[in-house]
Amino acid sequence: MDKIVIIGGGASGLVSSIISKNKNNEVILLERNKDCGKKLLITGNGRCNYFNSNQDLSNYYSNDNNLIKEFINTKNIYKVLKFFDELEITPKIKDNLYYPFSNQAVTIKNALVEEVKRSGVIIKNNFLVEDIKKENNKFIIKSDKETITCDKVIISTGSYSYPKTGSTGMGYKFLEKFGHKIEKVYPNLMGVKSDAKYLKEWTGVRSEVKLSLYENNKLLKEEYGEAQFTKYGISGICTFNLSGLIVKGLDNKKQEIIKINFIPFLDYIEKEEYIEWLIYKTKKLDLSISKVLERILNYKLVNIILKESNIDSNKLFTELSKEKQNTLINNLIEFPLNIIDTNSFEEAQTCSGGVSLKEVNLETMESQIVSNLYITGELLDIVGLCGGYNLTIAWLSGILAGRSVNND
Repeated sequence: MDKIVIIGGGASGLVSSIISKNKNNEVILLERNKDCGKKLLITGNGRCNYFNSNQDLSNYYSNDNNLIKEFINTKNIYKVLKFFDELEITPKIKDNLYYPFSNQAVTIKNALVEEVKRSGVIIKNNFLVEDIKKENNKFIIKSDKETITCDKVIISTGSYSYPKTGSTGMGYKFLEKFGHKIEKVYPNLMGVKSDAKYLKEWTGVRSEVKLSLYENNKLLKEEYGEAQFTKYGISGICTFNLSGLIVKGLDNKKQEIIKINFIPFLDYIEKEEYIEWLIYKTKKLDLSISKVLERILNYKLVNIILKESNIDSNKLFTELSKEKQNTLINNLIEFPLNIIDTNSFEEAQTCSGGVSLKEVNLETMESQIVSNLYITGELLDIVGLCGGYNLTIAWLSGILAGRSVNND
């Protein structure tokens, strides 16, 4: 009879607990908080976007991108869908995004915790692991309360993101002691900061945009979506999906600039056609350039764009010189925002970096360095874009680890 311990009662820890339990083993789940699944409650703005049917590999990245396909593939993704189907979670699906039909993250959290209990897993809450080592093929787990000896361990402690939920990165330290290489860990999926002088003016504005990230003047990535303009810079999902590249670039002393297209619905036309478009609108409406643009954009954004273009807001577009017209068009479709920093781990939804994928059996999540040691979730050096991808990593790694320790 095997004794299995899962350290960490988050998304991957809960799933691996459920899958690992059978009538011939003892499974103990250790959670430092008073309840499991605390971080799940804040996912998807409290609605828990738990899956995405668009599983193209471009939605994931790692320091070992070539290994992602061994983990994210059709066979494994089916296991995730099958797991939630068996959990009797009714999905609400929109634009490939899966939410519980209740639209409440607590639905997912409660279903997982209840299934853990129903499976016969022993849950020890308020249990802070202080040390873990392996002696004579047994793992010895120490806390200030007790010492537990077991045959197999799944480490599911999470990363540094949202430390208020209990994610302090202690799992990295345990794994380093076991000889694992930890790829540098960065905050990921968060807002970014600028030194622009007009930030107070656009605070609170939301707008559909296209964001183009330039690193040392080279285009790296583009994202469409709703941007949230803040007192420190810019936020929103489209920004989050650029932030992982930005934080690494800044750490390597590279220049990071986001160019904002405020009229992405015209992204298909040539640059010269924008002038014709504004001339047409000006003649039809017989209004100043500010009034014409306010029919399209928030007035706060219009004021900033005109100021940065050094254009009198009372002028008609047709009264502007060709040079001024081109300047305005450039600022409407390629408004430059210098990025100087990102938000920290406290605000980041997840982290990039972690245990090198080269050191993990991606079919079982077992360490390639220490036998019977398994690693799941955010501790792994694989991260996804916004949209349920990081929870997919958690669910899948938990399923694979649980199956392996269960000898399924």
